[in-house]
Amino acid sequence: MHIVVNEELQAYIDPLTPEEHEALERSILAEGCRDALVLWGDVLVDGHNRYGICQKHGLPFQTVQHPQFKSMQDVHLWMIDQHLGRRSVSDFQRGVLALRKREILSERRARAEPATATPEPLKSRADIAKAARLSNSQVVLIEKIQKQAAPELVAAVKAGTISINAAAAVASLPAEEQASAALAGKDELKQAAKRVREDKRRAVAAVSGEGHGAAADSDAPWDADATDAANADNVGATVQALQRRVAELTAENQALRAEVARLQAH
Repeated sequence: MHIVVNEELQAYIDPLTPEEHEALERSILAEGCRDALVLWGDVLVDGHNRYGICQKHGLPFQTVQHPQFKSMQDVHLWMIDQHLGRRSVSDFQRGVLALRKREILSERRARAEPATATPEPLKSRADIAKAARLSNSQVVLIEKIQKQAAPELVAAVKAGTISINAAAAVASLPAEEQASAALAGKDELKQAAKRVREDKRRAVAAVSGEGHGAAADSDAPWDADATDAANADNVGATVQALQRRVAELTAENQALRAEVARLQAH
């Protein structure tokens, strides 16, 4: 059987770690290739690692054609859904895949093209979080990492060297500092995240008029939701102050009009 390995498809999903690949190889050598390889015509869609292992050891395997594939986007969407459902995929990877799925479906909606493989839309952040089995705040952090993180920092997140929360904090730094911290290893990444969080706590305290005090000296990790809440409180206080000022100016205006009317009457 002639099977074509498309490099773009092979690289579309993050590869297995060496340990995961070794475990898969041991399993196939002991039990055979139990799951069929998924093809689109003669193009291999799912099962690249199994195919490689079977080829290496001369082991037999089954194949199956997927009947719903009409385009490469259909293939991508199907691959994303398959990996979103797998327990071995990390939180960060699931978030990236769900965001990638949203982009594809958004393009199709813009072209008024139906999504034949996966018709369900991802219109909101809550939809993305549900698809990836994450919280809304985790999706926000992953979006930030995608937009701002240096490649070295992204690699550290994928490797599990740094958490999503800490990586999002480090992503606020210039790219050179991110790369330097990532290359220095886990401890330096933790310190970089801590410095960013402390700076943000001080900024929030300064804006809210609370000074540096306990908030700046605390070793508790900076919380994005807490910062958002503090910002919301600051906005609320500003709005209240403006409303009071408007009321004062309205009263002054009414008093001036009354005085003008009195003078005109005389």
